[in-house]
Amino acid sequence: MTIHVRAPATTANIGPGFDCAAAALDLWNELAVEEVNGEVDESHLGVQAFARLASTAGKRFRFTDRIPRERGLGSSAAVIALGLVAGALAAGKHPDPEELLAEGVELEGHADNLAAALAGGVCLTWENRIARVADRLPAVPIAIVPETTVSTAAARNSLPDSVPHADATFTAGRAALLGAALAQGSPELFAAAIHDRLHEPYRSAKAPLLDAVRSDLPKGALGATLSGSGPTVIVWVREESAAASEAELASKFTEASVLRFAVSAEGASAL
Repeated sequence: MTIHVRAPATTANIGPGFDCAAAALDLWNELAVEEVNGEVDESHLGVQAFARLASTAGKRFRFTDRIPRERGLGSSAAVIALGLVAGALAAGKHPDPEELLAEGVELEGHADNLAAALAGGVCLTWENRIARVADRLPAVPIAIVPETTVSTAAARNSLPDSVPHADATFTAGRAALLGAALAQGSPELFAAAIHDRLHEPYRSAKAPLLDAVRSDLPKGALGATLSGSGPTVIVWVREESAAASEAELASKFTEASVLRFAVSAEGASAL
């Protein structure tokens, strides 16, 4: 018997939603687990995730990676989600997203990415809980993906131990507004919400595209955010402007990949 599963890319830390807000994107990694004796790479994150729920003995793992690594699009979360869902299925269990999040968050380290990869749609996360608040966002995400990479650990180390009270207050207010924008599906509230002073100012040195994009947004854009730890930047545009905005961004940022996504309502699941 072969278990075949897929898991989506994600964009996390949406504006002020640092470590708590993420959305699944329609770019997929896959895993096939076969009942074939062979060598198993126990150091692989996906295999480690699988091993938390089922034995790896007598198995062969074949991963198909389409999500760019170390670009802020949740590649490690997708790999872990693949292993968790496949492990649950191999153990004869229903792959419940919250239960799998609790199993895998130690491997991933960032619950927001993993929650969206497991549950799909737009998720808010706290204390290993998932609130799946919407199937979609009130804007179309267009990713500008540079060739350079940023490790999550390096990006995390760039953050200060404390921030000014005014910056914390600003970001808390925008985070509350983000929740309202998601609940109402309002592009106007979303545009007002996606501003941050908690993490993006400190990570921008390793993600120079962010300031460049923000200084010259295409017509119809609601704003731009750093995706995960970066260096990928997400430009959020109105649906009716998506095609024109994608073309404009591709003409401006010729040394990066410009990818228009839809938010995936489906998370990691069997094929």
